[in-house]
Amino acid sequence: MSDPFPPPETGPALERGTVLTPRFDAAGLICAVTTHADTGEVLMVAWMNAEALRLTLETGAAHYWSRSRRSLWKKGETSGQIQSVVEVRVDCDQDAVLLKVRPQGDGGACHVGFRSCFYRVVENGALVERP
Repeated sequence: MSDPFPPPETGPALERGTVLTPRFDAAGLICAVTTHADTGEVLMVAWMNAEALRLTLETGAAHYWSRSRRSLWKKGETSGQIQSVVEVRVDCDQDAVLLKVRPQGDGGACHVGFRSCFYRVVENGALVERP
């Protein structure tokens, strides 16, 4: 499949322009921060390749690239925790995206069962679960 996005712009066209030209890294990935659309809670941080970003924009359901499995993944396809995308934002230099989503299913986002992947707090150098 060909890249669905034009090559990245530079300068003012990149920072203030109206064309989505994501800057994928050398591995072809872009960081995706996912928050709950209603509460603002950070649910997860994942990676997207061009196909995952394209599918997310086209379908309204969050898609990511799994670096460990080296495959495209539709969030919630097996768990029922589909993420319905409410809004997609891009940062100033278009090398990160922010997805505002409404989780479906039991409302969780983390593969180990928590609402957010950020369920641990560092206290005195140790990790403590604080869902």
